[in-house]
Amino acid sequence: MPGGKGMSDLYKVAIEGDGFGTPVSLGDGINTEGRETFPFISPNNKIYYASDGHVGLGGLDVFVADMIDDSNFGEVYNVGRPINSEFDDFTFIVNKLGKGYFASNREGGVGDDDIYAFKSIKPLTTKSGCSQDFAGIVKDDRSEDPIADAKVYLLNAEGQVIDEAVSEFDGSFSFKDLTCSTQYSVRSQKKDYSTAEKAFATGKKNGTVERTLFMKQGNDLGPTAAPIGSDLVKVLGLNIIYFDLDKDYIRPDAQIELRKVIAVMKLYPTMKIDVRSHTDSRANDNYNMDLSNRRAQSTIDYIVNVGGISKDRITGRGYGETQLVNRCSNGVNCSETEHQLNRRSEFIIVE
Repeated sequence: MPGGKGMSDLYKVAIEGDGFGTPVSLGDGINTEGRETFPFISPNNKIYYASDGHVGLGGLDVFVADMIDDSNFGEVYNVGRPINSEFDDFTFIVNKLGKGYFASNREGGVGDDDIYAFKSIKPLTTKSGCSQDFAGIVKDDRSEDPIADAKVYLLNAEGQVIDEAVSEFDGSFSFKDLTCSTQYSVRSQKKDYSTAEKAFATGKKNGTVERTLFMKQGNDLGPTAAPIGSDLVKVLGLNIIYFDLDKDYIRPDAQIELRKVIAVMKLYPTMKIDVRSHTDSRANDNYNMDLSNRRAQSTIDYIVNVGGISKDRITGRGYGETQLVNRCSNGVNCSETEHQLNRRSEFIIVE
């Protein structure tokens, strides 16, 4: 409904006589810019729900939080494997004996979505008051020598800079008191080096997350500018921007890659690109063409609205299933992983 935080949010509502009161959002701790669905309240007052907006293993994951009262919740935790997988896992329910069910479209099932049963072998703990530190090193990607005096930024899940540091003589830098079970990314920049960025998620217990950022000598497009017709995905070594099945919203992992595109477009203010979005072969041709057009528009909107890039520097449209990258055309039996390779966006330099 209007006023929500993301694609779908969780709400509570009071039963009043023969009707209902006004729906109230469960708030930012529970809801994200992604999808929050299938809430379930367990007998021990924990809320379980599926989300692809919190830090997860892939697709929809099952998350849990303590219900402090009707309006307040503890920290949100990913319930982890084996309940969650790289695919969609949702509709989690459990009784007071620890027996329950959930649905998943993971590989090895009978159909698209299958129902699985489980039994909990130990109580699930959701303790709050956790914090973590981050310890990083910036290195040259070829020599692996440390890079000193690089500016390093800490970003939240929305891509906003929340802290910054400068690497020491040995390339080291750090950030303190990060929230547990939270998605972040770190970005390093220095003159005569390309920008490096890496996403990470803090764990559930007090401790330190360690990562290394490797920076390439030269600017973000290499020693010479990329020619017209080049795909920024390949030029910048981006992770391919994928979409979930039958969806057109920008996934959290894709936001990191789009921020790199935005950074390069700001570095080269005359560059213009054409966004080309593609679908897999499932559903009919006309529907897929419409879906890919919506995906292209979502990508353009993110670059313009979030990145602040002028609309006249970016064009784009969908190509449906007309440019598949593998054998998975109509009627061919393919795995979910193979189909996902076709749900992608390209960023072609046109000027």
